[in-house]
Amino acid sequence: MAGASTDKLLVKIVMTGDSSVGKTCIMTRYTENTIPSYISTIGIDFKTKIIHIDNRPIKLQIWDTAGQERFHTFSVSYFRGAHGFVLVYDITNTTSFENISLWMKDIKTKAGEEVEVVLLGNKCDKEDEREVSKERGEKLAWEHGIPFFETSAKENINIDKAFLILSNAIYEKRSSLFLNPDVVDLQKPKKSTSCVACR
Repeated sequence: MAGASTDKLLVKIVMTGDSSVGKTCIMTRYTENTIPSYISTIGIDFKTKIIHIDNRPIKLQIWDTAGQERFHTFSVSYFRGAHGFVLVYDITNTTSFENISLWMKDIKTKAGEEVEVVLLGNKCDKEDEREVSKERGEKLAWEHGIPFFETSAKENINIDKAFLILSNAIYEKRSSLFLNPDVVDLQKPKKSTSCVACR
């Protein structure tokens, strides 16, 4: 195995969940410490971030998938080969929470039972508009055996923490799998253009 000083562990993480729950904002907050304009992802986009665990460089390749129903088949095709998932719902949108179980089914079908997942209840800065209690989120995460955080991309609440927990869980399983990122074909898609309320 090549030494960690020359090779990075390449980790594929996929953002998933319904449209407009804030997946793009969470990804951008984590990778760039900003939030984008209020846009919805059309198709697929990705960003990268280098982190270190046990003094080893790890390249996170974070894929942002479209949540709209018309893109569903295309989006879940990117689930294969993923090491981890950030599964997001909007605490102000009950439907997005109720659909989490459907997204979990897609993850297990396309990526396998052993993949790491973290559940995020996003937009916790909008307490006055809350429709989904924190206790419901905690219960659902417990039922699936996955970590849970309420987050806000706008206020940068629990974003780094959630990715750290997920990355550590992946690393513990895959620390011996070092890959050369140069062999991965990354064709960056066109930028998103549709406007939605995204926090």
